[in-house]
Amino acid sequence: MTDYAKLDAWIDAHFDEEVQFLQQLVQVPTDTPPGNNAPHAERTAELLKDFGLDAEKHAVPTQEVKDYGLESITNLIVRRKYGNGGRTVALNAHGDVVPPGEGWTHDPYGGEIVDGSLYGRAAAVSKSDFASFTFALRALEAVAKPTQGSIELHFTYDEEFGGILGPGWLLEKGLTKPDLMIAAGFSYEVVTAHNGCLQMEVTVHGKMAHAAVPTTGIDALQGATKILNALYAQNTLYQKVTSKVEGITHPYLNVGRIEGGTNTNVVPGKVVFKLDRRMIPEENPVEVEANIRQVIADAAAESAGITVEIKRMLLANSMKPLAGNKPLVDAIQKHGGELFGEPIKAMGTPLYTDVRLYVEAGIPGVIYGAGPRTVLESHAKRSDERVVLEDLRRATKVVARTLSDLLA
Repeated sequence: MTDYAKLDAWIDAHFDEEVQFLQQLVQVPTDTPPGNNAPHAERTAELLKDFGLDAEKHAVPTQEVKDYGLESITNLIVRRKYGNGGRTVALNAHGDVVPPGEGWTHDPYGGEIVDGSLYGRAAAVSKSDFASFTFALRALEAVAKPTQGSIELHFTYDEEFGGILGPGWLLEKGLTKPDLMIAAGFSYEVVTAHNGCLQMEVTVHGKMAHAAVPTTGIDALQGATKILNALYAQNTLYQKVTSKVEGITHPYLNVGRIEGGTNTNVVPGKVVFKLDRRMIPEENPVEVEANIRQVIADAAAESAGITVEIKRMLLANSMKPLAGNKPLVDAIQKHGGELFGEPIKAMGTPLYTDVRLYVEAGIPGVIYGAGPRTVLESHAKRSDERVVLEDLRRATKVVARTLSDLLA
């Protein structure tokens, strides 16, 4: 048997254990918001200890987390050093996840297995890669027994809010500086680039008045409607701006939340909405933000008496490929092609992730892990999120083989 075959065989022999590990991770909620994620980190560390893996617990100071809008964050690092020389490869997956929402036909925290898929919030994104990365590491140590280089597992809890208190915090504090990194992803492509994201909160102020005498007020909703129409008109213009990165099309804008007014018989004095602007890798975030602010200001000026406040909530830069990512891409494409029986494309994704923070720190990285061909198939951020167990099994093998190559 080749070492690859032995790695595969070890993963097959321990796959039931890997599935149980994932079930236990799904059973501890990490809904963000509210973002009380420390209990999941504690549980993960306990389970890792059962495998002989010691996790360093890096708790972000409580006040810092609360100021950020969350409740608790403890990031985990498992360090495994195999000798002098060689690369340090980090594997990062995030445990925080959006709340389940409605429409589930399976318990979102049950980890239930039906027809070869494991259901639960974060089953696909990205607790599945807590499992794939952990068991790839275990297989590597059991079979390949590397004699040089290091592996680090980074299990972090701030992807949904942008990553600043997850990987960003670990990097800023100098707690890690790997040579290469792989972050949680899906099994049928290796992602080398992704969109950026700008999120803003826009507050439109008018003046409340009784609906019987509306002329005594200033209707904030009418002002907001003009602004929204101007923003939606931008989406038509964005379709003319195309990215050269395969898998990424054009920029787009979404208004995901709106609230305002006090009662049916009152002219609304205030309306608040939140927008999300996805940026292709070729765009300049400073210019994008300036343009959005100008569009809002111009539209607001059409309504007498309306004033507007704009607050930036998030600015996540796009991820651009670093030249040093070639060993990662080559190894994942080689082993993914063999194990999945089809070419594994290197491409971009319209999502944004906290992987960009590693790349911004000069660490070449890619996104690869356990999951289907598309976000839609995984039901990520929707009801009945699931991961196909056969994808989990094969992705674990791809990662184990890739680590074996990178540390050889």
